[in-house]
Amino acid sequence: MTTAHPDLVHALRGNTIESFHRGSIAIVDADGLLVQSLGDVDRPIFPRSACKVLQALPLVASGAAEALSLSDEELALACASHGGEPRHTATALTMLAKAGLTEDALECGVQWPSFDGALKALAREDRHPGPLNNNCSGKHSGFVCVGCMMARAAGHDPAEFVRGYVRPDHPVMREVSAALAAATGCDLRKAPAGTDGCSIPTFAIPLRQLAHGFARIATGVGLSPDHARAAKRLRQAVANAPYFVAGSGRFDTRVMAQLGERVFCKVGAEGVYCAALPEAGLGVAIKLDDGNNARAAEVVMAAVIEARVRLLDEESAFMRGFSDLALRNWNGIEVGRLRASAGLREALAT
Repeated sequence: MTTAHPDLVHALRGNTIESFHRGSIAIVDADGLLVQSLGDVDRPIFPRSACKVLQALPLVASGAAEALSLSDEELALACASHGGEPRHTATALTMLAKAGLTEDALECGVQWPSFDGALKALAREDRHPGPLNNNCSGKHSGFVCVGCMMARAAGHDPAEFVRGYVRPDHPVMREVSAALAAATGCDLRKAPAGTDGCSIPTFAIPLRQLAHGFARIATGVGLSPDHARAAKRLRQAVANAPYFVAGSGRFDTRVMAQLGERVFCKVGAEGVYCAALPEAGLGVAIKLDDGNNARAAEVVMAAVIEARVRLLDEESAFMRGFSDLALRNWNGIEVGRLRASAGLREALAT
């Protein structure tokens, strides 16, 4: 029997609930203990871009990041769903140049920038987007860097070796999938599989195991020594350069700029959000049933951070601005609120 998913977020018009968003949450420690759950946390869900830090583990663990002298900004971009802003695309291009490759090596597809200012700038200049503008270009540049080092070690031409790296059977993608499986403890050979928006394989993983993977990212416990070292390095890079993991005005960037290494959080498509909370030794995985991201998933993640991270008064007020925010019409008049439900607050308080 499927566990009923509770209301997690309410949208109010005046004082009346106009809409609600249901979902599930798993909070797990590094030993795999389910510390808290709401809804069905054993149903496999596609983590989408929320798991990019897990997919970036081979970039550091393989020695590629050190060999290519990748910066904090470049490592953060490897974990990013960025907005396609100029600094994002320039950083991805630099990563490729360090690997001796060009934009042509990317197989993530062409996408208009999600950041409105960057999109309008391209349109004004009558320019078309390319793979660098894709929100996953940093992740793919990281994949290409791993492939470049594999090619050099085997005496192959990097440009030829990385071709087709998005295929499940390519050596690069086998390494990436192995890191995802090792972190989450999920047997991906038996997991439902599909193709992600950026063309790489994606696997459906239960929220419980996904949260466990992020608890391991938070602590290093249960990871191989190389992956534990990689997790720490990636968390530090994102904390030092949070702009590059999302971009201007984005939740992930704003929260990690405020809270530093106490929180690593990452959004995924279709209402998925994950976080590593190092001080608490916890991993968090959230799935909204209606696939809503900015409207609901951010509210839930903010409420979880409020409950599970030690915050100063001003930090609590900052996070409350995400978990209980005013809704205004085009005249700037407050017409309602978007807030974590009372049931979610009560559950997180226990």
